[in-house]
Amino acid sequence: MIRRDMAAVLRIESRSFEFPWTDDDFVAALRRRNCIGMVAEHENRIVGHMIYDLEPNRLRLLNIAVCPDHRRIDIGSHLMRKLISKLSLSGRDSLALEVRETNVAAQLFFRSLGFRAVSILRDYYDQSDEDAYAFVIRANQVAETSAV
Repeated sequence: MIRRDMAAVLRIESRSFEFPWTDDDFVAALRRRNCIGMVAEHENRIVGHMIYDLEPNRLRLLNIAVCPDHRRIDIGSHLMRKLISKLSLSGRDSLALEVRETNVAAQLFFRSLGFRAVSILRDYYDQSDEDAYAFVIRANQVAETSAV
């Protein structure tokens, strides 16, 4: 993800979430040393993005979105498989993320990829009093799934 991608990323973000990240949110995240952003392209157009942190023992997904017009054609799955594949390459033992309690579609999506809800984070979000579910997939789960 580079600066010239931001207009498309912000459009996708605003179409995807009730409380979208702002330009300042993306800039602040991407200025951090261990934060990485990626975009997904389809027919030379940006149709998705994700931001993740490289933490000492795990990867942590901070944000992922796919343009509503391009959902259900494996763009989100492709982004996530790419990130999951980085577990073994990076030597980290897990990939963690949080999902809004009301975002059932995202919960089902992450479960379909092998993630498990491990805890409830009460009043997690600043913009609302909504809870979040913490999801995790462990590197050994990925290895077991790949071996089958």
